[in-house]
Amino acid sequence: QVQLVESGGGSVQAGGSLTLSCTTSGAIRSVNCMGWFRQTPGKQREALARVSIGVGNGRTYYSETMKGRITVSLDNANASLSLQMNNLNPEDTAMYYCAADRLRCDRPDGIDYWGQGTQVTVSS
Repeated sequence: QVQLVESGGGSVQAGGSLTLSCTTSGAIRSVNCMGWFRQTPGKQREALARVSIGVGNGRTYYSETMKGRITVSLDNANASLSLQMNNLNPEDTAMYYCAADRLRCDRPDGIDYWGQGTQVTVSS
């Protein structure tokens, strides 16, 4: 089992920045990737960024959703994942989730482990 706990969400004005963190515990060595997703009410959870672990050796990938405004980083020493978000706008208001999986982190279906989420609210 792997436990994921997000932090760093909050309220920010448009144009501002936030950095989300995801701390891990448990059998983290069993996963092949970690990633960030977000979800707004009534919409499907969408992938934002992911990091390959093990064979991928830290390679990062970004979806088009927030590409150019976010940076995902993996701290191997502390087994934590972060997501730096810049130039936020009200459309970025959502619950943000950390995820880990034994195979792939590019889509929400079938993800092995989820955090509880952290709310990000961007005001205009």
